[in-house]
Amino acid sequence: MFMGEYSHTVDTKGRLIIPSRFRETLGDKFVVTKGMDGCLFVYDYAGWSIFDEKLKTLSLSKKDHRTFVRHFLAGAAEVEVDKQGRILIPAKLREYAQLEKDVTLVGVGSRIEIWDDARWKQMEAEEESMEDIAERMDDMGLGF
Repeated sequence: MFMGEYSHTVDTKGRLIIPSRFRETLGDKFVVTKGMDGCLFVYDYAGWSIFDEKLKTLSLSKKDHRTFVRHFLAGAAEVEVDKQGRILIPAKLREYAQLEKDVTLVGVGSRIEIWDDARWKQMEAEEESMEDIAERMDDMGLGF
């Protein structure tokens, strides 16, 4: 399981250090793809396989399903950790997530999210109160 929040920088070549705690679970090769809310999603191979199987259950006859699958698979890239613990994030993915220099990596259970640091801080500032969200989760049977 991935958890925690780490601040790092993307260098001018598009390389990013992956925190050692995350690398322990990810291994030397893993998948980075477009995420939601303007971030990137990072999956180890086991997590990617589970996600891919869920995508395969969607109907090709439904436009929303095709668009959803395309969003995640078209930009997906296998990346490899170098000897310094860095990965090269493909230019298209850096552009999608607006990653230029300062980034925040966030562990969220089955995946890691990579955010532009300013975007992450803005999202946190605009986030609805956790109490309101928790109340709705309780209504869905996810109470604490």
